[in-house]
Parts: sequence; structure tokens; C-alpha cells
Amino acid sequence: MRIHQTADAVRYVGMDTNALRATFMIESLFQSGMIDLTLTDLDRAVVGSAVPAATALALPSPDALRADHFCQRRELGILNIGGAGTVSVDGRTFDLAHRDALYVGRGSRRISFASTDQAEQAHFYLLSYPAHADYPTTLIRHADANVVRLGSDDEANRRTIHQYIHEEGVRSCQLVMGFTELASGSVWNTMPAHTHARRTEIYTYFNIPSGHRVFHLLGRPEETRHLCVADRCAVLSPSWSLHSGVGTTNYAFIWGMGGENQAFADMDGVGIDALH
Repeated sequence: MRIHQTADAVRYVGMDTNALRATFMIESLFQSGMIDLTLTDLDRAVVGSAVPAATALALPSPDALRADHFCQRRELGILNIGGAGTVSVDGRTFDLAHRDALYVGRGSRRISFASTDQAEQAHFYLLSYPAHADYPTTLIRHADANVVRLGSDDEANRRTIHQYIHEEGVRSCQLVMGFTELASGSVWNTMPAHTHARRTEIYTYFNIPSGHRVFHLLGRPEETRHLCVADRCAVLSPSWSLHSGVGTTNYAFIWGMGGENQAFADMDGVGIDALH
């Protein structure tokens, strides 16, 4: 497990491109046959992936957590963006097809991942936050996610939000999680932009075709920066930073939040004319 520290709202202003990428991006996700974990200083979120190959992968409890097992004091969200696979939690096996999700509650002891077909391996995205309450481990089918449609063709931001773990769906202690998919011809996500001082957010982009990129905006509205993001990379958003982006084509991204509250609409909007 890597330990990852972000920058504050003062220090990031003087960073060059390499420093910004090293501070706000995770580019190591989804390697075949591996579990990849990064512990961040954003509400102690753990961002990771599991790509089981010929054998199942067991979720470890790294020394940095000082825990007997990974979910001893944590909850975990899992979203499969690859081929079909299974997740085993304390002897129960859950089948996750493409874009199915699983919420794993605090106290779960043994968690492992397997791919159903080696020719099309499962790609499990992992997002975990500390938890102070117990909620049941629950499978969420893609068809059962809450769907919200926003944006317009005229503003090139028509998108569909799929909510999996949230106040009106599968409950959690503090984790909120889902993904957003942009329609063909739309390229802007979360524009107009916003911040939310009461929680942090992590974006993980996927379905970015080869040769294309997303230009992810971050920073304070009056002092913005951007990151050029390829497929399967994560961007860390501290509570003081806006988060938005524009692609060279349409794409999708997983969003996950943790912090003081779970209200999906709790955000502080930033007008387009306020961006610099």
C-alpha cells in the first residue's frame, strides 16, 4: 500500500505539471494479477483495484491500517468495470457482471476476488473510507442503480448518473459512490463546476478510447489548474478544490465521496464566469 499526500490550497499554486500529477493523480490502477492500494490523506480514503488472473486475490490488511483485517474499521465499495467476476465476503460469494457493484460493510473479515473468464478478466475498482457504524454487505446490480439524467446537447454535457451507494439506495456510514456516463457528442462533466467543503471526492476515469484524453480541472475557482488524464486513472479532489473536466470524446468516470455528510446535492456551485 502506498501512502499518498495531497497539497493544500496554498502550496499547489506553485506546482509544475509533474508535481501536480504526482500529487493529485493515481496512475497505477488495474494491473493484471494484482491488487493495488493507495491510502490518501483525503478523509483517509483508500483507492484501489483488483484484477484477478488465474488465481483469486485476497484483500490484505496493510501495516499502514494497523488492523487485523481490512474492513475492521472500514467500509468498502466495489464496482466491476471489466468482465464478469466474483467477490467472496466471509464465505458468501457475490457474482458481479460488468458495471455491477458491491457494498461491503464494516467488520467483514475475509474478502477475495476472482475472474469468471481469463480471456476477459474482471476489473474491480475499490474505494474505502473509515466507518463508525455497521451496514449489511449488499450487491447492487447495474439495472437497479438510481438513474439521474442531466445536461443538454447544446452545452455538450448530457450525461447519465448511476447512483449505487447513497442515502436513497444502499446505505453506508459515509461512503457515497456511483458512476457518470457522457452521451455521444457530450464532453463536459460537472460543468458548471462546484466544490463541497464538507467532503472530499475521487474521480476515476474509464472508457476513454485509445488516443483520447480528459482535461480535468482542479484548484480554487480563481486559480485553476488542469491534468491531462488517460483511461483508468484516478484524480484526488480535496474539499477546497473544484472538480470538472472536458474530454476529446465522450467517456465515463466513477465518483466516490466521504466526509461529513452524504447528501448528493450538497455542493457549492461555481459559475463559469468565476473561473480563472
